[in-house]
Amino acid sequence: MPEGVPVSPASLSCRSLSPRLRGALLGLLVAGLTLPLLALFGELRATGPLLLTVLGLGGLAGAFSLSRRLLLGGAGVLAGVLAACLLTPVLRGPLSALVVSQPPVKADAIVVLGAGIQCGTGSMNGASLSRLTRGLELWRAGYAPLLTVSEQSGRLGPRDCPKLSTLQRAEVAALYGDQGPKLLTLPSVTTTRDEAARVRGLARQNGWRRVLLVTSPWHSRRAQALFRGYGVDAVSVPARETGFDLTLPTPADRLYAFRVLTYEGLSRVKAALGGTPER
Repeated sequence: MPEGVPVSPASLSCRSLSPRLRGALLGLLVAGLTLPLLALFGELRATGPLLLTVLGLGGLAGAFSLSRRLLLGGAGVLAGVLAACLLTPVLRGPLSALVVSQPPVKADAIVVLGAGIQCGTGSMNGASLSRLTRGLELWRAGYAPLLTVSEQSGRLGPRDCPKLSTLQRAEVAALYGDQGPKLLTLPSVTTTRDEAARVRGLARQNGWRRVLLVTSPWHSRRAQALFRGYGVDAVSVPARETGFDLTLPTPADRLYAFRVLTYEGLSRVKAALGGTPER
């Protein structure tokens, strides 16, 4: 280094690190930035030890030149894809392919699929409230005499989180008192597949021939396919989307759409690995 050029302590400390250690730190940084994206876009549910393991694997990959190049290349591709999705409405086509919206018809039951819950405040999130509202609209119009609501299993959320079905029942009681629709609870559900299995049991028990399936628009095609895979004739009548504008006019809407498509894609991979439902 030329004489007279000042050297900062940070520069000296960085240069004193070995190339492998610098690569490991870079790998930790990339993994640390990727985990929030997975949690946001894929709704990743994982324990602390698993997240630490992923961080450790990122650091290990960064320590070696080949795996470090692959790690950085993957991060670059992800950044490019995300930028394209945010700057253009390119996701409109894939998003519309997720939606099945059919005219409502007379049915035996209205199946309101579960969505999110705010455990801290003990209230339904926008998707849950929208789905319940749509189900009640169909009931008031006389399409079916009863609704099903879902009780999430202990695998979802903290143990002290209120049950979604309890909040939905309270909402219906507050609106209609004793004059509201009959409500049946689908107990201990973790996934849409669980809900389809519970409804299949109710259909066999009660002789149901058709149900109206209420969920978010972007969830409707996969949900209908799951129910039909379990032998349930489900007509898809999705609720209003409250999270974002489906026409994707702004970057915020496109970001939400990217999240939805990522989540649905991961769900399809999981379903494919899980095999076909039992008859």
